[in-house]
Amino acid sequence: MLVVKRSGRREQYSREKVLSGLRRAAEKTSISDSQVEEVAAALERDLFSRGESEVSAELIGEKLMESLKELDKVAYVRFASVYRKFQDLESFQAELANLLAK
Repeated sequence: MLVVKRSGRREQYSREKVLSGLRRAAEKTSISDSQVEEVAAALERDLFSRGESEVSAELIGEKLMESLKELDKVAYVRFASVYRKFQDLESFQAELANLLAK
């Protein structure tokens, strides 16, 4: 399966890249390594069940953020801050406010 990046570039799907991002976000949280592995496995089941040869990096990022939001809010915010590339404190605060409102 190919991943279509924001730039339009395509690269081979990498489980290791997904796990690396999840592990960084989950550092010093209550998320166990087995939970990280399960999030990656669930993502893959969903992606491969679609039967498509290409998937957007945006879809992957959004699905991972949904999973992290359910597991641990701090890990979610860490992942979102890198994935969404917050440019300033205001956009980061807006995301936190949105999270707290829910």
